[in-house]
Formats: sequence, C-alpha cells, structure tokens
Amino acid sequence: MQRSLLTDRFRSDGARLAETPDGPVLLTYGDVPAEYEAAREKAVVFDATPRGALCVTGAERAEFLHRILANEVRHLAPGRGNANLLLTSKGKVAQAFELLVDEEEIRLEAPAARIPALAAEVDRYLFAEDVQLEDVSESVAPVEICGPEAAALVSSVLGLELPTWEAGTWLRTDWEGAPLRVAAWPVAGSPGYRLDAGPAAADALWQRSLAAGARPAGVAVSDILRIEAGQAVFGADVDDNIYPQEARLESAFSLEKGCYIGQEVVAKIDTYGGLNKRLVCLRFDHDDPVPRGTELSVVEDGEARNLGLVTSWSYSFVLDTGIALAYVKRKHQAVGKEFELVGAPGKATVVEMPVRPGALPITGEFE
Repeated sequence: MQRSLLTDRFRSDGARLAETPDGPVLLTYGDVPAEYEAAREKAVVFDATPRGALCVTGAERAEFLHRILANEVRHLAPGRGNANLLLTSKGKVAQAFELLVDEEEIRLEAPAARIPALAAEVDRYLFAEDVQLEDVSESVAPVEICGPEAAALVSSVLGLELPTWEAGTWLRTDWEGAPLRVAAWPVAGSPGYRLDAGPAAADALWQRSLAAGARPAGVAVSDILRIEAGQAVFGADVDDNIYPQEARLESAFSLEKGCYIGQEVVAKIDTYGGLNKRLVCLRFDHDDPVPRGTELSVVEDGEARNLGLVTSWSYSFVLDTGIALAYVKRKHQAVGKEFELVGAPGKATVVEMPVRPGALPITGEFE
C-alpha cells in the first residue's frame, strides 16, 4: 500500500490533512473557495502520488486483456489508452481503472491500495497465456492538474507543446533528468492531465507546478468538482453490486468489441433497458453533511418507501447548498423528484447532471 509521498511537504506548508484508513491525505491548503475558483477559472494541482500501476507484459498481453476486459484493448496503439473495467460474470463492476498501451507493456492504473486485488482478479483468468503481471506501484507517483489553463500550464512545466486534449492519450518525455509520462484524463470531472516522473521527482514536480501558476488543492475541492460533474468513483459510488450503466460508466465499456466477461449482461441492459436503479445528483435544502448510506424515502399512499441511497456528499458552490450522488430506483429519477432523508432532517431533490458548467458531459440514458 502506497501513501502520499508529499505529506511532509503539506505539513511544512501548513496545509490541512485528513486521516483516512490509507493514511493522511491533503484536505485543503486553507482556502477551499479560492481553490475551487482556481479550478473553475485557472488551474489546480492535486496530489495523486498514492496511485499505483499493474504492468502487464508478454507476447499475448493485448489478446488476453481484450478477451476479459470490458473496453477496447487489442486495437489501441502505443500512446493510447482508455477507462476500463473488469466485470463479474453477472455483469457488475469488479474493478475499475485506466489502461495505457506502451510498446512493450500495458499498464492498468488505479489507487495503489487496490493494485493487489486488481492483480489477483486478472490472474484468475490466466492459464497458459504468455502474460506476466507485476505490481509496479513503487515506481509511480503522479500529480494531477485540471482547469481551463491546465494545458498551457503543463506545457510550461514540461517545456513541450501538448496535442489537443483527448482522454487516454499519453506521451513520454524527459524532465529534470527523469523520464516523465503525461496522460490526458478527466480529473475531478474536468479535462486534465496526470504527470508522473516517479517518486524521486514528485516533490519537485509539485513545486514546479505551483511556480507555473497552479494552485494547490485537496480532496475537499476534488470531491466538490467530481460530484458536481456526476463522476462516480470506485469504492465510494461503485463496487461489485453495481452494473456499469447504473453508475453512468459508459465511457469505460464497449458494446462493439465482442465477448468479454459480463458482456452478455451489459448488452442485454443496452438492448432492453430495465435498470432497477441509476446514479443521479441530488440537491439538499441544507448544507449539513449527509452520511454515505443515508436512505431516501417517499411517502406513497400513506406508506413510506425507501427508494434511494446516498453514496457521496459535498457542498456545491454552484447550487450554494449540499449535493450528493445517489442511486435512485427506476421511475423516481426525474429532475424535480423530491425525497425525505431517512434518519436525518431535510429533503433532497433530483437535479440535472452535471451541475457544474464546463464539466465533462455525462453520457448514456437508460430507462
């Protein structure tokens, strides 16, 4: 398990940290509204050093992964990648990650704490194929940058011109004497970049990003941004009880690539619909935190029915109140639908998603 490599930097800067089961994480540098404004108007940098990677090598790596994963692999050229999923045989999300194709390897990137489980899941399907798996998380230590000025800022830091932003494209360059990988990915629901020059260069990369004009920001702001964008994350909003369409993960699976684990279920949902629940965005009539797992209730014919479940909460600067991602049952997902909170005061109302102008669009509509 890899923890943040920048904790000492944050403490020396006087930033506020939050304790989590995976160690301390950056909460804020002390001014959440200013960090949020920078993300909307300029550029912010987030600590992503706790991320890791599973390196897949061997002559049959592309064919093997193409056969088991939900999104394209075989036809991706070096320098390309995508959001991808490993599903259960019942079509639910066992693992979610980003996939990058290189000349001699394919990398699956996710939080370092999840890489051992991801490796074990992939290994279950290995038999006699020429494929090798290696957890290379100790060599991974990225930072992430997003905001309207992100591309110009990253170009300034790296001293190179970036191609037009397209999720999953990446390139390698030399930076300060170290090899650096820069990949275009959604960051907190906005077009952004993941820069990785390895653990030894992480602090220098963070400092150089600040010197170029990025404002440091923590999970307080990244949670606001991603929830306003409707971006579900594995572990908070997604687990192996969720179908990918329920979590609006259409960009992470393919309906054209042919058979893969869980493909028949995914295709059936696309053809016939009928999802029992769907991720929506809620606004509350107050800004008090609403715990994950809070149930949503509606009184019908004099009887209270629990019809939804909150998975992620934050305060929204756009709506000036609390918002959340929640799974809501079919026929109760329309914008304007109102719910009572079970075991807590207040009401919640379904709103359009994404909430934040400029967020990456949410795709896929299912009845």
